[in-house]
Amino acid sequence: MSQILTFLGKGGVGKTTIAIALARGYANQGKRVLLVGQEADGGLNIHGKILTCEPQEIAPNLSAVQLQVTTLLEAYWEKMKAMETKFLRTPFFQEVYGQELGILPGMDQALALSWLRERDSENKYDLIIYDGSGDLLTLRMLGMPEILGWYLRRFRQVLTNSAMGQALSPFVEPMLRSIMQVSGDISQQTGQMTDILNLGQQAVNNPERVAAYLVTTNEARAIAAAKYLWGSAQQVGLTIGGVLAQGEIAKSEFAPLPIVSLAENIQELILPDYA
Repeated sequence: MSQILTFLGKGGVGKTTIAIALARGYANQGKRVLLVGQEADGGLNIHGKILTCEPQEIAPNLSAVQLQVTTLLEAYWEKMKAMETKFLRTPFFQEVYGQELGILPGMDQALALSWLRERDSENKYDLIIYDGSGDLLTLRMLGMPEILGWYLRRFRQVLTNSAMGQALSPFVEPMLRSIMQVSGDISQQTGQMTDILNLGQQAVNNPERVAAYLVTTNEARAIAAAKYLWGSAQQVGLTIGGVLAQGEIAKSEFAPLPIVSLAENIQELILPDYA
């Protein structure tokens, strides 16, 4: 199992710079680090490497990847079609290709969360540093296990027994198998999915597994955005480990969180309260 760290704050406050500095710092300490970028503009640039959806080693103990939603969608779509062929006599989706699909709202976060869960289960990394949007989209992604768990519990019996659930089952089952890595009939799948979502929720609520740090400057709007995200993180049970600040900020602004002042040019960074 890995610890996953991410960063929350207003755009332009230096979240990506901090993510790279932390990745370098912990890698140089001997920790196995995976740096994950998911900005729409492909903004993660480290050691001049062109990053792809496959992790590549860019320095001793340090690997990096740039998630691309279209590539992830194509990969999961192919998994779904393989499952569909295996379990259904008349597959529906064989003539539909991943390249044809559009990205629905929320799909990028769902795909990224599934990808992170797979990397975490591989036990190849001590630390996964996730450099996403750093705003409510990141929080919605980390809150998905709790939200989906509620929907699953609420509608499980309805989907199992209703005519609509039985009609949708041929479409839903292959997708659940491919995205959530579950097998069996829909009743077994919902049980497996419940277990997976419960484990995901427990991980998000455990600061030794998942934690976030607020990133801000001393500008009023950046501080206000960080405070808003701090409150929002509490709604999904995500632990905020502290504040990484560019410039002088009064301790009272974020009490009782510790505030770490950062130099303007960060090369390597180690969080003082990270075990």
